[in-house]
Amino acid sequence: MTTPPPATDLNLDAVTAKGWAERGDFTPAEYERAEQFYDAMRVHDDHLTRVRAEAAALIEEWTGHAPRDVGSFGTRLNLETSDLDLGIGYPVDQREVLRKALDGHARFLGERATRFSTTRLVFSFTLEGIEVDLSALTVEDFTVACRMLDQIAENMDHEERVCHTWIKHLLRASGRLEEYAGWKLVTYRRFCPEFNWVPIPEKTGT
Repeated sequence: MTTPPPATDLNLDAVTAKGWAERGDFTPAEYERAEQFYDAMRVHDDHLTRVRAEAAALIEEWTGHAPRDVGSFGTRLNLETSDLDLGIGYPVDQREVLRKALDGHARFLGERATRFSTTRLVFSFTLEGIEVDLSALTVEDFTVACRMLDQIAENMDHEERVCHTWIKHLLRASGRLEEYAGWKLVTYRRFCPEFNWVPIPEKTGT
């Protein structure tokens, strides 16, 4: 049986075309639904935080580089099905060394485009039933990503997080997966336009 999409008063087409969601786009009832959903997502925080710490320790042990959360959990925009996305900065000329270091620990998913003419290597492993994606960025891109994440943490307020997460949920639950994949990136583009993040192809349960 197909699950019907969530009830909503929002014009999703208008919001996604605008490229951002804010409190003024929501009726009081719609915002209440959105905030209740957002609060429900926070129930997973303690578990994900613990698994992330364990994953980060393993990655540092394997690679010699301390990772940072570059995904939706790090920005508190995650859904209940979200995996973890961690990133490290790694010299491009040593990528083969990195692949050998991760051999037997993580699956190599391939090389993905990032900003300008650079690429990242993407690996994946599972820890306590949670998929952990590791992106090995260029050292320069990792520096930009960290600055972007700092800007999001400092400047994105609670209402914006609630609104963004609700739109993300509505798009995914409605089966609008291409728009969902694009919506996941609007926060990065808003707070750090220079960083043109290209998503990992959609996987079940992310």
